[in-house]
Amino acid sequence: MATDNRIHFWRKNAKVPGRFPKDTPKANNLKSKKASSFHEFARSTNDAWDIDDEEDEDFLAPIHPSSLPPTLPSTHQVPPLPPQQPINTTIEPDTGPGPADRLAPPTAEVRLQHEEANGRVVVKSSSEAQLNTNTVRSTLQKQQSLPVRPIIPLVARISDQNSSGAPIMTVRDKSRLDKFKYLLSCPNTDLEELRKHSWSGIPREVRPITWRLLSGYLPVNMERRDLVLKRKRDEYFGFIEQYYHSRTDETYKDTYRQIHIDIPRTNPLIPLFQQPAVQEVFERILFIWAIRHPASGYVQGINDLVTPFFVVFLSEFVEEDVENFDVASLPLDTQRNIEADSFWCMTKLLDGIQDNYTFAQPGIQNKVKALEELVSRIDEDIHNYFKRYEVEYLQFAFRWMNNLLMRELPLRCTIRLWDTYQAEQEGFSHFHLYVCAAFLIEWRKEILSMVDFQGLLMLLQNLPTIHWGNEEVGLLLAEAYRLKYMFADAPNHYKR
Repeated sequence: MATDNRIHFWRKNAKVPGRFPKDTPKANNLKSKKASSFHEFARSTNDAWDIDDEEDEDFLAPIHPSSLPPTLPSTHQVPPLPPQQPINTTIEPDTGPGPADRLAPPTAEVRLQHEEANGRVVVKSSSEAQLNTNTVRSTLQKQQSLPVRPIIPLVARISDQNSSGAPIMTVRDKSRLDKFKYLLSCPNTDLEELRKHSWSGIPREVRPITWRLLSGYLPVNMERRDLVLKRKRDEYFGFIEQYYHSRTDETYKDTYRQIHIDIPRTNPLIPLFQQPAVQEVFERILFIWAIRHPASGYVQGINDLVTPFFVVFLSEFVEEDVENFDVASLPLDTQRNIEADSFWCMTKLLDGIQDNYTFAQPGIQNKVKALEELVSRIDEDIHNYFKRYEVEYLQFAFRWMNNLLMRELPLRCTIRLWDTYQAEQEGFSHFHLYVCAAFLIEWRKEILSMVDFQGLLMLLQNLPTIHWGNEEVGLLLAEAYRLKYMFADAPNHYKR
């Protein structure tokens, strides 16, 4: 009954926040309870993830499964399914009478409904079916309308692939690879020419050295590269010897504690990042960066920015199945080189966007304002729709800027995106704004189909990009490029 009452309230109450009253003009009657300042907004927001921080005093100790509580308290207990009828979570396309037709009759407590959608069997509880409102249907509309294609695992594959999941290597790509190899083999690499070829994507075979060059980590002179690499790698591990032992000191223990909490959250569905050896690498990289940049220190979201570099530099030694590769099986010197290179390239990236992570994060605030102004000029319908339902850009775009869309796209798409960002002169600090605008407009139809505040936020925070590949990212970048030259003054156009 309580659930029914809540449903009827949200459907009929004229004072629902974010809902435009049917019998009254748009006018000034609707006023949202907005944060009075950015600090108030930040205090009311845990972080960029929906995982609560655990206030664990003994956070340095390993967590064993036996230490986890056997059950979670709940006010509504669901009767367990009979042990002789396990649920198969892998659902195959329905080509005729199958196991779904032979299920035993449902119990009184748990009812299962079977629906056919796009050739697949969808299993839903009866309570979920009753709450299947227009908002939920609209959120799933994009996924249901996707064409039938080979399934990309939910644990998003890291390796290069197009939207069908097939490896990319055409005659054109072979020609592009030869051009890259020629440029990289020159005594002095022409960075402008390298950027021009990198904008539309870098072949996997030459991506590591190309990223090192475009980020400014490696010199263009080939004869100096080995010396620079050795010096910078030795310098990094000198920092480790000098500072890493201080992670338990009173001055730095809070920083290290936050890093230690955030590392397991980094791409939790990809086995590679759950390996102890990889998590230790990330802890060292982030801690050393934090104490060498006291103006900002460590901020949640920076941990994500290590992963593309780590994966790309690891790919020099792994041909396939990077997401399941055992990093500890590599020679120790190779592991150390990957770690040092990831640190320095991440440092180069953050040097250009450090105001995103200083006190009060002014860089992100300015970028969110610029995005709002840009969207108001690109698509007035979407902008006014957000105003109508009192959706603030900060509520969804903060994460887009803080994590550079890494929480919105599969990692393989982020790597492809960063090919172009590094090819742009100000890719991470400037071009990213136009990518965010193009990304928002991509979902125009779905946004305008939402009918309330909650539905809009759910959509914007859970955009269905799991099947995206190089094709979709290429179209997104092309649209961002068009917007950049149509609205080139967008970052400076906003007036307070």
